[in-house]
Amino acid sequence: MASSIISQLPASLDLPPHLSAHKYFLVCTLTVAAWDTLVLSPRTWRLFRTPGWPALKILFNFLRVFMPLEFIVVAVAFFDTKWTQEMCQKFFLFEPICTAILLAAASAVHVIRIKAIYEHNRGILGVMSALFAVQVVVTAICCGFYRTVPLREGQGCIAGPKETWVGIYWVAPTLLYTVSFALALMRSIDSLSARPLSPWKLMLRDGLNLYGAIWLVNMVNMIFWFVMKPTGTNDPVKTIVTSMAAVLTTSMTLRIILNIRSSLEHGGSFALSGSSAHNTSRSGGTPGGIHGLSNISGVAGANTHPSHSVGLASVQLRSTTTPAGNIGHTYTLDEMRTKGESGWDGDVHEDKSSVGAESKRGALANDDEGVKVTIDREVIGAYGQRK
Repeated sequence: MASSIISQLPASLDLPPHLSAHKYFLVCTLTVAAWDTLVLSPRTWRLFRTPGWPALKILFNFLRVFMPLEFIVVAVAFFDTKWTQEMCQKFFLFEPICTAILLAAASAVHVIRIKAIYEHNRGILGVMSALFAVQVVVTAICCGFYRTVPLREGQGCIAGPKETWVGIYWVAPTLLYTVSFALALMRSIDSLSARPLSPWKLMLRDGLNLYGAIWLVNMVNMIFWFVMKPTGTNDPVKTIVTSMAAVLTTSMTLRIILNIRSSLEHGGSFALSGSSAHNTSRSGGTPGGIHGLSNISGVAGANTHPSHSVGLASVQLRSTTTPAGNIGHTYTLDEMRTKGESGWDGDVHEDKSSVGAESKRGALANDDEGVKVTIDREVIGAYGQRK
């Protein structure tokens, strides 16, 4: 009885295991794409309203629109039971071609960003540009070696590779993302000599989790391409993860752009280099100065006579030398009122790693460190004479 019921199922429901898994994965892919589109909408609008159109802003808006549109069309072809194999013969190259364009745009973001965090080093730019050129050429060539997966009428339209070597379509971008992740990680580790941070704070500050997620999803895709063995020509097991890999690569790349704390011009700047320059300018060229107000751990008050009008001309943190040899630096009230470095969206970005409870109490708890606060004031008498 059960076998007769199964034999009467329509082709759209009578799916082999790998094809059924492919459909579930595509549903998950569409869910991630929709969620990403909704979650990033407010920040997308704020970025869109900022003046200027640097390359990263153009790529961001392109990826935001192109990615969901591509996979909506792919889903229609895959789930529409009225989609015939004749229609599929005219359509099957849509996904590999559009995905190649999507990956090229995402990889361009990595090239621009890695070049920027290495302060436009020509060697780094040459390596990343070469990998990008290889990716564009390889993906373009591989698109000519796709075919339609021979499914039954009503089971949808899927593009699959003619041979296993066509997997270099994904090897090229995976290699670029591997180098991108390695270079971003090396840059972050090198910055620890200037500002020590815990691994967790370092990861969040420099977006290493984003680079790592892109690398991981593309490596998983490689496993499916070169390790999984199809059961026949109608088995789409090799391409099960490709849609998810493209969506997650795009999603994480968008967040790499949003994680930039400075202007998007020329790819932005490295998080530490921006704050280091900020500190140096405030501390007279001496590294290690106090950054903004978050690290000031002492407050000074002044007693004034009620019969006098007191004008606070300036508040300064004078340079002091502690027994441990630490040298303080001089700040004026105007400098302390200066607004902190703001990112592209107008929000003030602070170095959250330096505003913890321990750092706030550090100067008072340690006898070897201290801040000397002096108040210069002008007292004006009853006849307007300065005293």
